[in-house]
Amino acid sequence: MNGILDIAPEQQAPERPIQEEPVKAGWRARLLSRSFLRRVVLIVIAILALPYLLVLVYALPFTRPVSTLMLSELLLVRGYDRRWVSLDQISPNLVRSVMMSEDGQFCFHGGVDWNQMRGVVQDALDGEATRGASTISMQTAKNLFLWNGRSFIRKGLELPLALGADFVWSKRRMMEIYLNIAEWGPGIYGAEAAAQYHFKIPASKLSARQAALLAVALPNPITRVAGKPGRSMQRLAGVVEQRARGSGDYIKCIYG
Repeated sequence: MNGILDIAPEQQAPERPIQEEPVKAGWRARLLSRSFLRRVVLIVIAILALPYLLVLVYALPFTRPVSTLMLSELLLVRGYDRRWVSLDQISPNLVRSVMMSEDGQFCFHGGVDWNQMRGVVQDALDGEATRGASTISMQTAKNLFLWNGRSFIRKGLELPLALGADFVWSKRRMMEIYLNIAEWGPGIYGAEAAAQYHFKIPASKLSARQAALLAVALPNPITRVAGKPGRSMQRLAGVVEQRARGSGDYIKCIYG
């Protein structure tokens, strides 16, 4: 055509995208994953460390700790009755009865009664029914920071908390906190609220028998009603009342 050879321009194949984005995306995902895991680890560490920080805070005499059960009552919008009182405003009858019912070695151990604990472990290894070995320090740590129910995880968290609290707090402070957070009925927490609810008197006026009834109600305060005891509960209260009268040296760390 007019001596001119018409040659169509060669069509070039589209360039293939460089395979860098998937690589970058992969590294980004790994970095994000590591960052996420790091945050999770830090959160877990903070949660585990918080109770130990609170142990230091609760050593201050003007603080009035609340238990996890009380917090759950608030979350469930049920409310609760707890009236904080100092240990001097709680009848010695209740202190003696609770100590002799729940933890007779309270003044002599450092938060954990290792002799009792060894017995429980041996019973478990032998396949026998295990008995309770919780000290008042352990129960206080559980009530303040953990949850109800029996599990090795909870017990593993409870033991060092009990040891730490017993090391930081005096025995009087431990008993004061315990008696102000213990559950004594549906939504009833602490000795003052319990005395008012069950006997219509202040905690400072509890008699020896009333104190013993409150003490034996502690393992199961929902079914064991201190203000309306059955025969078996009255019988247990009699045993605790007798032990409380002979407590003597067992309570010297409180009334030494």
